[in-house]
Amino acid sequence: MRLFPLFVATAAFATTAGATLAPGAKAPDFTTRGAVAGKVVQISLAEKLRHGPVVLYFFPAAFTPGCNAEAKAFAENIGAFQKAGATVIGMSADTVEDLQKFSSAECAGKFAVASAGPRVVQGYDVSLPRSVNGRQVTNRTSYVIDRTGKIAFVHSDMNPADHISSTLEAVRKLNAR
Repeated sequence: MRLFPLFVATAAFATTAGATLAPGAKAPDFTTRGAVAGKVVQISLAEKLRHGPVVLYFFPAAFTPGCNAEAKAFAENIGAFQKAGATVIGMSADTVEDLQKFSSAECAGKFAVASAGPRVVQGYDVSLPRSVNGRQVTNRTSYVIDRTGKIAFVHSDMNPADHISSTLEAVRKLNAR
């Protein structure tokens, strides 16, 4: 019964999702706190880009059905992203404390999840006009950022189903260039 209101809220978000950062745009740099396997870490986009492309995926809120499914799917496919040379970072406007738990429970400790402050949310144009429990939420948008810091691919859809396959394909195409 509790899922029904969440489903309605998620369905309402689906009509507002959309990113305006287009391929070729410079990805806004950031340094923020997040978590990997429950451990608090500092995450810097510039530092991650030194190792190759980054898949930066924004999700609305930890511990919601769609976000749990997406995190689990990224975790299950992390080996393919690593083989393609990419780092995966999940981001939401959740607190670091919530992300600590989420990083262990839903991400299986396989990749970092980071807290997106207002500057990052605005820079990546992922703000939703609604909030959950009075807190800002982001839309579900995945960016593939090439190692020069340019947006190479964008997938914005509140349905988490195709985010993993589309971003992995985009990373593989980067390697084929």
